[in-house]
Amino acid sequence: MKKILLLWLLATSAIAQIPAGKKVISLLYVYEIASGKSSLILKEKRHFEAPNWSRDGKFLLINASGKLEKISPTGEKIGPLDTDFVQKANNDHGYSFDGSTLYISSGNPDMKPTGSYIYRVGAEGGKPVLLTPLSPSYWHGVSPDNRKIVYCASRNGNFDIYQMDSKGGEEIRLTDNEGLDDGPEYSPDGKYIYINSYRSGMMQIWRMKADGSNPEQMTFDAMSNWFAHIAPNNKQATIISYLEDQKQAHPFGHQVKLRLLDLKTKKIKDLTEPFYGGQGTINVPSWSPDGKKFAYVRYELEDL
Repeated sequence: MKKILLLWLLATSAIAQIPAGKKVISLLYVYEIASGKSSLILKEKRHFEAPNWSRDGKFLLINASGKLEKISPTGEKIGPLDTDFVQKANNDHGYSFDGSTLYISSGNPDMKPTGSYIYRVGAEGGKPVLLTPLSPSYWHGVSPDNRKIVYCASRNGNFDIYQMDSKGGEEIRLTDNEGLDDGPEYSPDGKYIYINSYRSGMMQIWRMKADGSNPEQMTFDAMSNWFAHIAPNNKQATIISYLEDQKQAHPFGHQVKLRLLDLKTKKIKDLTEPFYGGQGTINVPSWSPDGKKFAYVRYELEDL
């Protein structure tokens, strides 16, 4: 279990994985489902991650250097989102279905341990409220009625899926498999929670009922498949796939591609060609509210 924890900690620190003597260039893209084309909207010589689409469709939310920033759908920088004392945000953040609430995973230097905790704040920002008193905890999903959150956490040396009331309280463990379970996200109808799991000896997409029962495998190929983000139509999901098996790690800086999973037939089709990405590319829900587009990040390296 210690090995799994080490792999996870390495995978969640993209900056630690940047090759010596190199600097990251981040490229924010919007993919249009109808045309099958990606449009570059922002390219910067810095490291940013994990775009969410606001529920009113007016901006994308990214994290960079521990802070959250708003970017317009055409790439203009709108400015930071005020999160008061929460200044160590990582790439696990996102909005409730109704757009009223933002959930943030962040480190806290004033708490022990300092690693990731989950906070809740109004969509316009302000002073966040701590939800998870234990660390590490990484938010990934919220129920359609905004009553429950689901997250990945280590409480026993192994990362599993947990559920909690969205206002805080007792956490409920939903999985107990050997190996990593991660990336929980509710379907728009609230019927399922989609996850990625190593329970078969290969990282694959699974789903289970909202209470954690009746697990069902959704992908079966030789790629490492992570983070199923369910489209608003509840018929398909984007996934990020590593071309080479990464075991239980989700590293930065590898060849990946984005694919579309049909939730009924389980058929998969490629959306992008392989590109340099991984950790930070599409960790969290990033569909536009109308389901016509989604956002993601590619990376490049340059010499210092």
